Amino acid sequence: MRLANRPLRLAACATVALLTAAVGCAPQDAPPGGPGAAVPRQQSCDRGKLATVARGRLTVGTDKPAYAPWFHDDDPASGKGFESAVAYAVARRLGYGKGAVDWRTVPFNNAFAPGAKKFDFDINQISISATRKRAVAFSSGYYDVRQAVVALKGSPAAKARSIADLRRLKLGAQVGSTSLDVVDDTVRPAQRPAVFQKNDFAKSALKNGQVDAILTDLPTAFYITSAEVKNAEVVGQFADTGAAHEQFGLVLDRESRITGCVTAAVDALRKDGTLAALEKKWLTDAVSVPVLK
Repeated sequence: MRLANRPLRLAACATVALLTAAVGCAPQDAPPGGPGAAVPRQQSCDRGKLATVARGRLTVGTDKPAYAPWFHDDDPASGKGFESAVAYAVARRLGYGKGAVDWRTVPFNNAFAPGAKKFDFDINQISISATRKRAVAFSSGYYDVRQAVVALKGSPAAKARSIADLRRLKLGAQVGSTSLDVVDDTVRPAQRPAVFQKNDFAKSALKNGQVDAILTDLPTAFYITSAEVKNAEVVGQFADTGAAHEQFGLVLDRESRITGCVTAAVDALRKDGTLAALEKKWLTDAVSVPVLK
């Protein structure tokens, strides 16, 4: 009898499997820590009803000061500046109007440090990396990044035309940043680089001659040279690294139940041209900056 019933039992199992697969089509995050990590509970993406830190509201983190061109007048809540505008665009996609968004100050390094987060996502020019993914989850990228070199006009550093030219210089970058990674891994200077807690300190060191040049992302480099250190110039930028090009991503708690929903929102904004329009409005064109090789 058991042998005779076996085809029926197999068919029943197949039916259960198909039903399970159909239920699994609801939005659900992949394990943020990669294969083998605990899978967060399923979370639908019903507009305005996500499992957020504060019920019915969206909490967004960023550092202070909030620098231009990413933010305007050190006010993340203004909606002005590329990242402020992106944050509100993502919020709208998720069903949260501007009045339902709360901003929280989060120091740069704390955003991707291990531990529970008090924000739903953080936006602060944080590059997606395998190392950081061990501690936090990321959305898909909202901005493709290039790093750049800033030096004082007329200085020996301003004459650099290659990576080899940079190796003899005293370079500086913010701690924990991919700018510092480029210094260490790509430039590999003869002198130990200066490391700063904030970009403000790096800019001061450049003004005071404590470093020959500093590295930062390209839009920030343009803003530094146009509005903050006017006797400085953008010496050059570094090339993309192929398929693994650097991108800024929204940072979420490693166990966040809304990572998939946030990623879907970012992907939709890229697809419909919103991200490109915001980039054109708030960030400077980089065509004229030479690539350092």
